[in-house]
Parts: sequence; C-alpha cells; structure tokens
Amino acid sequence: MTLGPPAAEQKLNADVPWDDFDPDEYIKHNYLEIQAVDEEILSRVRDHFSDHFRASTDRGGSGIDVGAGPNLYPALAMLPWCDSITLLERSAQNLDYLRSQVDLRGDGFDAHWDQFWEVLRKEEAYATLDEVRKRRLGEAVGAPEPGSLFDLCGSDRRWDLGTMFFVAESITTDLAEFRRGVGCFMHVLNPGAPFATAFMEGSEGYHVGSQEFPALAVDVKEVRTLLSGYADDVSIHRMANPQQLVRDGYTGMILACGRRKN
Repeated sequence: MTLGPPAAEQKLNADVPWDDFDPDEYIKHNYLEIQAVDEEILSRVRDHFSDHFRASTDRGGSGIDVGAGPNLYPALAMLPWCDSITLLERSAQNLDYLRSQVDLRGDGFDAHWDQFWEVLRKEEAYATLDEVRKRRLGEAVGAPEPGSLFDLCGSDRRWDLGTMFFVAESITTDLAEFRRGVGCFMHVLNPGAPFATAFMEGSEGYHVGSQEFPALAVDVKEVRTLLSGYADDVSIHRMANPQQLVRDGYTGMILACGRRKN
C-alpha cells in the first residue's frame, strides 16, 4: 500500500478546522447503537488491561486518552485501573461534550454508553463499579484537558496507562506527521505502561455532517513496524468484515495492544 497522497494534495493537522467537528453528528452515526466491531475492540482492550493488572501489583495510577473526541469507551476501559484519567482533546465542541458527560453536578454520562459498559462488565473488575461508574468517571476525569496530540512530544508528564483511538491517522494525510503523532503518544507513557491504539485501515478521509476531515491510509504493516520501535508484546488485530464497516472510504480497523518498552 502506498501511504499518503502526492505532496500537493496533502493536508496537515494544523490546516483542519477542528472546532467545526460536530460531536452530535458523530455520535448519531457511530455510538447511539453499539457496532459489532466496537464490541470486539472493547472486549479485546478490556481483556488486555485486565490481564496486565491481574499479574501486576501496580494500580491506582494515571491514564490518558489522547484525542478523546466524543467517545467515552476508551476512558471507561481504563476506569478500574486508574485514580485519574486525562481526556486530551483539541476540538472546542468535543470538549464541551466531554465536560457534559463527566460533570458531577449532573446525572452522569448519556444512557447509550451503558451498552459499552455492558461489554466491559463481563470482567469482574468492571462489574464491581456498576453502581458507581458514572460518579467514578467524573471523579477520575475532573475536567477534560484542551490540547493537541502533538503537544505531548515536548511534555515532561507521564502516564501509567494509555489509549488513542482513530486519531493519528485521522488528522492528517502526511505519513511523517502520522508517525510523529504515534511517537508523541508513546513518549508520554511510562516504561511498561499498557496501551491500546486503534486505526482506520485504508481510510480516504471522512465527513462529520457536512465537514470533511483528512486521513492517511495506513495498513497493518505500517502499524506493526512503527510500534515495534516503542513497544513490547504487541498484538495486532485486523477487523475487516464487510458487514461491520460503519461507513464508506476505508477497508477495516486495526487494534494494537501492548506495553511501552522499558
């Protein structure tokens, strides 16, 4: 697979009107009803984190979801394992949505996220949080944090657990910028930190409402090669059932789970 368009057609992250990203439109298309592919991803991430912490004495650390967007399920997947969770997001509208979902003065996150929790609660560590999951998420997150993936490259902060779902390949058409983005995510994970990342395979770009957003068409080979420089024990799962595709213009989804190199 040739990665990226000709230079004249490239669109960089800084060129994108991220504040025009409409979370309501995105949720309506992707998350009001749980998709089979998201259920598979969430099950694998749940098991990855549970297996790691079941064999570890380290709990109660910090987690980060990079480029959270209007998606709560990565944060929910980290919930039993973290005292604090950073939701890093650039788009102003997405930040407003995230604030509404973790505001302790309200009723907690919207009911459609309970479908995703049902997948997680099949593991005991999640089920023990059933009655307090909404309050627990609000307490762990506090206030979502404005910021870009690329801000992390120069950061001295570190986290013990990390997720990045459909971000680095969905903000640019430039291969070098994609690789830099993955490196920025890995930069802020502590040695040995478990992580889960997901990528749209072969994406040609996407629309949210009437607004078009760029993407880089990555494949399993690129993801595997890139992560090998940063991570150990990486498992990669490609999900490309035509009946599970949620939109046109991509060929599948790639989930990569592993641990940051020591």
